Amino acid sequence: MVSFCCRILGSSIGRKVIVAVAGLLLCGFLVTHLAGNLFLYVGAEQFNYYAKTLEESPLILPAEIILAAIFLAHIVVSLKLRWENKQARPVGYVMQESKGGRTPGSRTMAVSGILLLAFLIVHIRTFKFGEGPDLYTVVMTAFSNKAYSLFYVVAMGALGLHLSHGFQSAFQTLGLSHPRYSAYIRAAGLLFALAIAGGFATFPIWAGFLVGGAQ
Repeated sequence: MVSFCCRILGSSIGRKVIVAVAGLLLCGFLVTHLAGNLFLYVGAEQFNYYAKTLEESPLILPAEIILAAIFLAHIVVSLKLRWENKQARPVGYVMQESKGGRTPGSRTMAVSGILLLAFLIVHIRTFKFGEGPDLYTVVMTAFSNKAYSLFYVVAMGALGLHLSHGFQSAFQTLGLSHPRYSAYIRAAGLLFALAIAGGFATFPIWAGFLVGGAQ
């Protein structure tokens, strides 16, 4: 098992597969996380019940450890691949990067990834270790800060850009892309990015600018 993992990590293709699989697993997490956060719109009691159920589950700690490992694998291996690409790329090729099938998402993967990492650190600090009688209060208090809500929305824009390219790129890396249906995968990736990023962005807009702004 150890030798197999070493072979995977020692291969450029293997590292790309790790990034792709980890990315798709994180996409699955985003779907479930967004679904759970929708309880915010139902009310404080329901949202706190959902949060308490998660916190009291014996599976929450193993799940958090596994999720952290997936995040680290995605980030660290992506950075290694990017460094290797920069080392191997001829200088003249840089002038041609913007031509062809480049998209805003593909051109900003590094920038959006760095912004998302910063957001993740702030997000965990704010909501997992925030002070308040319950999580609903912590969330609503955080979003009452207009600067934080704006930062959250900007980060979700970065998430949308990241997903718009990462989703379809993962399928291509895993050999699941084909000229006959690659256009559908690209469309699905764009719709997924819009749904996830837009869904999360509604929370600070609703709590920080609509509900909070009306108070």
